[in-house]
Amino acid sequence: MAELEGFDRGLAIVVRNWYWARTHGFADLLEEHDLNPLVRLPRDARKLAWRVSRRTEPGRAQPVLLLGAQRSGTNMVTYGLAMAPQVQVHNEGDRRAFERYRLRPPEVLARIVGSSRHEFVLFKPLEDSHRAVELLDEVGWNRPARALWVYREVDGRARSAVAKFGDSNLRVLKKRAASPGFRSWQLDGLSPESAALLDSFDPGCLSALDGAALFWLVRNRIFFEHGLDRREDVLLVSYDRFIADPAPVMARICEFLGIPFTEALISHVERRASRASQISEISPPIHELCDQLRLRLDAVAEVSA
Repeated sequence: MAELEGFDRGLAIVVRNWYWARTHGFADLLEEHDLNPLVRLPRDARKLAWRVSRRTEPGRAQPVLLLGAQRSGTNMVTYGLAMAPQVQVHNEGDRRAFERYRLRPPEVLARIVGSSRHEFVLFKPLEDSHRAVELLDEVGWNRPARALWVYREVDGRARSAVAKFGDSNLRVLKKRAASPGFRSWQLDGLSPESAALLDSFDPGCLSALDGAALFWLVRNRIFFEHGLDRREDVLLVSYDRFIADPAPVMARICEFLGIPFTEALISHVERRASRASQISEISPPIHELCDQLRLRLDAVAEVSA
């Protein structure tokens, strides 16, 4: 049974990536999974040269967590930081640090960081974002961890999520409504207030975009519910500001982490305005709740800028 489930999961990933390539282009797929050899080979060579020239000893790396909801621009931020030779990146598809997109046990993570010859080891555990406080405080890192929480305006996130994952968020909400004991990583860390909020909507009357927006809402509420807005070791990053004017946003990230800023870290960013001004297809009551949270997030990100 486990083998069959693994096969079904693998087939679903293949089909999803094929659809993504057909609709968005293979160039986007390569960038999404960091598979472009024209990028990876020279980047890895620079990292090797950096390690050799500095003869960095293991055990000095600082862990960095990149958190948030899927399809919120986290790949673009990760891609930029990966260009810094000081940074070793473990994306959620990296089996050394992840199993089925969830982080491996703390001792495994600590061992990865402890053996690194880089200055920073970045993990992107989006499915574990609700564990931010635990991951920052309780893993037993050699050096204190830092975290970036990346968010995006809800319409862009919802459209992107539905384009790649279909109605997966809505299906989770329907299963939750049909079976109160239903478990899913998308519902992990759900506060009583967020649970009540989800209960106030009938998933049978929602669209796929509504489901994706509600997921955006309850996952980004975690940032405030867990007090991440009050921590000096957490930086809130607006993806919409990043794509509109990447240099100051990336420079702030570099300052927060202690990495020299270079233009290479934003060379992959094509500047463009947010599409938030487009007419939204998300139900007005849900969109209003998301707008209220976005204003709170924007206010924190403004202070951090």
